[in-house]
Amino acid sequence: MATVRVPAEQRTLTDETEVTRYLATLGIDYERWPLAQRAAANAPPDAVLAAYAPEIEQLKARGGYVTADVIDVTPATPNLETMLAKFSTEHWHDEDEVRFIVRGRGLFHIHPKEGPVIAIEVEAGDLIRVPRGTWHWFDLCADRDIRAIRLFQDKAGWTPHYTNSGTDKGFQPLCLGPSYIPLR
Repeated sequence: MATVRVPAEQRTLTDETEVTRYLATLGIDYERWPLAQRAAANAPPDAVLAAYAPEIEQLKARGGYVTADVIDVTPATPNLETMLAKFSTEHWHDEDEVRFIVRGRGLFHIHPKEGPVIAIEVEAGDLIRVPRGTWHWFDLCADRDIRAIRLFQDKAGWTPHYTNSGTDKGFQPLCLGPSYIPLR
């Protein structure tokens, strides 16, 4: 279940209905999809896409997406720091950024035209659609592990357009999910 933090208001949303409603005010779509009995988190990409084919087809019809793939990022991913640097700086895209999280967690920061910057921590089972033109950046959580289905309106994929605002420098990529609280 996604968590939305609004640091400027010292506010955190964790209820699915509240999260969905709040993000909708920013034009961001949020849904929960079932994970159980679909595909193992480490299944081959084709198996993951097949397991979620009905939902993917619905999204394609709704948003004009033409292709879907699976991205798999772990601490062992070659050139991980270079790849992460490309998306951890504030930017926007000419198309929607759509991700369904199959495994792991990540953090989207959204910088709306009006209102404070927010942080959306996504985890397995979360689907998020950040509309084209939305200023944002993305970081992995400390475990640097995420697997997601991505949908694209253009077969070439997202091209980041950097804002150079420097806003991203004022926010730490802090995830507060289950691994943040030590087990006893």
